[in-house]
Amino acid sequence: MCDDELIPPRADLTEDQWARTAGTGPAGAAVPAATPDTAAPARGVHRRTLLGGAVAGAALAALPFGAQQPAAAAPRAGAPGRFPLPSAPGPSGEYAVLITGDAGTGAAEQYAVTAAAAEVCRAEHVGLAVGLGDNIYENGPESADDAEFAEKFERPNTGIDVPWLMVLGNHDCSGLIPGSGGDPSRGDHEVAYAATSRRWYMPGRYYNVALPAGGSQGDPLIEFFALDTNPVASYVAQTDPHYYWNGPYMREQRRWLDAALTASRARWKVVLGHHPYLNNGQHGSAGSYDGFVIGNYTSGIHLKKLYEEVVCGRADLIMSGHDHTLQILEPTDRTRGTRQLVCGAAAKTGDGKAHFTHPAAWQDFSRHGFMVLKVAAGAMTIDAYVVDIATKKARLAHRTRTTRPVAAGAGVAAGAGVAAGAGVAAGAR
Repeated sequence: MCDDELIPPRADLTEDQWARTAGTGPAGAAVPAATPDTAAPARGVHRRTLLGGAVAGAALAALPFGAQQPAAAAPRAGAPGRFPLPSAPGPSGEYAVLITGDAGTGAAEQYAVTAAAAEVCRAEHVGLAVGLGDNIYENGPESADDAEFAEKFERPNTGIDVPWLMVLGNHDCSGLIPGSGGDPSRGDHEVAYAATSRRWYMPGRYYNVALPAGGSQGDPLIEFFALDTNPVASYVAQTDPHYYWNGPYMREQRRWLDAALTASRARWKVVLGHHPYLNNGQHGSAGSYDGFVIGNYTSGIHLKKLYEEVVCGRADLIMSGHDHTLQILEPTDRTRGTRQLVCGAAAKTGDGKAHFTHPAAWQDFSRHGFMVLKVAAGAMTIDAYVVDIATKKARLAHRTRTTRPVAAGAGVAAGAGVAAGAGVAAGAR
């Protein structure tokens, strides 16, 4: 998490209320110490960033707030020359997928990480990529043809010429205050952009994609379920009833996810969402984000319930960004075998230390990096890479391998983690 990340002074303020209380210091409500994710109290708002957000918000005043769209994902529009979804595994017999998050700054660090990732992608024959939200800092795009798409996505990712499964982050859905998640409808610009981009894949605000593409080769090997977590994890209270935590949008998204997971015949199932279920980084876990344990929004309590009631025990992985760290957490009885990944260090980094103690196979809180997911019928492998920004080179830091899908009744998934030595180069085996 960057130093200027905005944290509200109290839970579940509207943006207008938050703007009036900027700089008031820690949260007024006492935070109990009963759970492992409530050790750090919430902090006050950074005035400099808030004032910058007010200027940005003025430019947004003319946008229609809360525009609704059908919740179900529509088929992807025909972007000219778009890169196709993989219809067969790579030469190794595996599907290789690049995982990045919180990338959209357009700064030198993003370019360095993507340059390093491109080299690994070539070596691993990567055919698909994932962007875990915060795709366009700081307030998301202002239209479907905003120049920031080129500046913060297309140009940095030149050379990684595959479809990118994109999810919406809090910065993509900001209202007056950068990163608030207070205007979910703003994410519609990113859905619309998919119609013209060769890389950007976002057929709806939430959607699913199965591999191999085409559905003509029997049951899928892997299926991805991309979520919009903003309406149940925003820093501010939603003001459009369509996007209330219990409003029609979230009710339909939950029904869709439950039905899609039930219907899926894929051997491996992966849920993508910007906000994590479990997290040892500074933001903490769903239900107590940033030290908040009250309210319907800032704490993420309803996202916690969604993960626990619909996802845990049914998906093999939850992949998230939001925290600018790299974490491969262990599946536990609490998660009913589902493993949490946090991969949000593609352009920014954390504060260098763990804030919570969820069991981890491997984690890094200070370096930039990305991950590569490799799947075959017999195993799912997660490779974590750290990147040296000066040299634009990646180093394989850890590998975790799982051989039994959660759906196969494995309970706590069987896996093995291996930390890579200092001499292991990107792509080396």
